[in-house]
Amino acid sequence: MLTSDVMTRIEGRAGIITLNRTQALNALSHPMSLAIEQGLDAWRHDARVALVILEAAGEKAFCAGGDIASIYHQAKAGQLQPARDFWREEYRLNVKIAEYPKPIISFMRGFIMGGGVGLGCHGSHRIVGDTSKVAMPECAIGLIPDVGGSLILARAPGRTGEYLGLTGERLNAADAIFAGFANLYVPEADWPGLKAALVETGDAALAEKAGRAAEGAALPALLPMLERVFSAETIGAILERLEKEEGEVAQKALAAIRRSSPISLAATLEIVRRARGFSSVREAVALEYRFTWRSHEFGDFVEGIRAQLIDKDRAPRWKHPAADAAPAKYIDMMLSSLGEDDIH
Repeated sequence: MLTSDVMTRIEGRAGIITLNRTQALNALSHPMSLAIEQGLDAWRHDARVALVILEAAGEKAFCAGGDIASIYHQAKAGQLQPARDFWREEYRLNVKIAEYPKPIISFMRGFIMGGGVGLGCHGSHRIVGDTSKVAMPECAIGLIPDVGGSLILARAPGRTGEYLGLTGERLNAADAIFAGFANLYVPEADWPGLKAALVETGDAALAEKAGRAAEGAALPALLPMLERVFSAETIGAILERLEKEEGEVAQKALAAIRRSSPISLAATLEIVRRARGFSSVREAVALEYRFTWRSHEFGDFVEGIRAQLIDKDRAPRWKHPAADAAPAKYIDMMLSSLGEDDIH
C-alpha cells in the first residue's frame, strides 16, 4: 500500500523509509503503517539492501504518535473495528522491526512519542540528537504505553519505567539512552554525513563509530526517589508517597498523575510490572492489545482524545473520579483474554 505520507526507496546499499506527514508531526496513520511494513517486507531478502534507514521529514518531530483523531471520529460513529485493525497491524510492524534480520538505523529528532516509539525504538541502531524529546504520554489521553513501549519501560533501570509510564515525562537524548529508548547519540549536524556513508557502504558499524557521549541526563540522580515512591503497590500508595516528597520533580509527577485516566494509570502499572517477566516485544504487544482493543468502549480513550485534541478543554471526565479510583477487578477485565481476538 502506497501513501504520500511515507516514501520508500533504495539508495546505494540502503533501503530508506521517510515519514512525510510534517503537517501532523508525522503522526502515524494506518496507511503509513502498512506502507512501512511493505517496504521492510520487500527488502528482507533483497541482496541490494544491507541496512534500513528510518527517518522523517521536517525538524519538529520524528513521529509524535498515532493518528488518534481519526479513531475518535470512528468511535463516535460506533465504528470500533477500524482502530482495532490499526492497532493489530501496527503492533505487527513493531514486532517486525524488533526482529528484522538486517540493521535498522532510526534517526529520531524532535518529538518521538507513542507510535513514534514503536517505529524508532525497537531497531538495532536508535539514534537521538540535540532536539530529541522522547515520551510515552498515553495515560493523559486514556490509553496505555503500547507499541511495545511497555517492554522498554519494564527494562529501564530501577523504577524509571513506572515513573515514565505514569507521568509521560519527556526525555532528552541522554535520558532516552539511559532509559533504553535509544542507544546512540549523534549530533544532528553529523546526520547528513553519516547517512551518506551508510548509503555508500551499507556498513551499520559506522553508526556506532559516529556515536558520542550524551550529556545532561537527569534520571540517574532520581533513582533513589523513584525507588522510594514508585515501588508502591498501587496508584493510591504512589500518590501518598509523592505527597511526602519535596522538590519540583515529585510535584510535577504528582500533578501529571492526578490529571490522567485512573483506568490507564492502574493498567499501566500492572502492564509494566508484568512486562518485567517478558522476553520479547511479541509478549508485550499481546498484553497491550487487550487494553487497546477495549479502550474506546470500556476505557477513557475517547474522552481523553476529546479533551486533548477535539474540544481542547483539557477537562476530561474520566469514568472514575480520582486517580486511584479504578477498581482492581476492572483492570483485570481490561487485561483479560480476548479469546479469538487475542494476538497470537
